[in-house]
Amino acid sequence: MITVYGIPNCDTVKKARAWLTDHGVEHHFHDFKKQGVPEAELDRWLTAVGWETIINRKGTTWRQLEEAVRAGVTDAASARTVALANPSVIKRPVLQWADGITVGFDAAAWQARL
Repeated sequence: MITVYGIPNCDTVKKARAWLTDHGVEHHFHDFKKQGVPEAELDRWLTAVGWETIINRKGTTWRQLEEAVRAGVTDAASARTVALANPSVIKRPVLQWADGITVGFDAAAWQARL
C-alpha cells in the first residue's frame, strides 16, 4: 500500500490525497503533526532523493528559521536534524510507493506509475 506523508492542512497534500482517491488508489496517510517524522523513513528519503529535494527551502517554515540554522543545513546530516525538529520544512507530500519514493505532487508522473 502507498503511504502519503505530510500535513493534512497542506494544499498540496490535499490535492495529492484527492487525486489518489479519485483514481481508486488505496493509500495510508501519515500525519507529521500527529505522528511525527519517522526517522528510518527520513533516512531512506535522504538517501534516495537527497536532502536538497527533501528540504523545502521556499516555504514559510524555512524562511522562519533563524539564519544560522538555515546556513547550517549543508548536507544530509544537518538537513535530517532540521527536518526532525521542524517537520513542516519537509517538502510535501512524500509518497512511499512499492518501488520507491516521490516528493511533491505530479499528476502526470503518478499516472505513469499506475
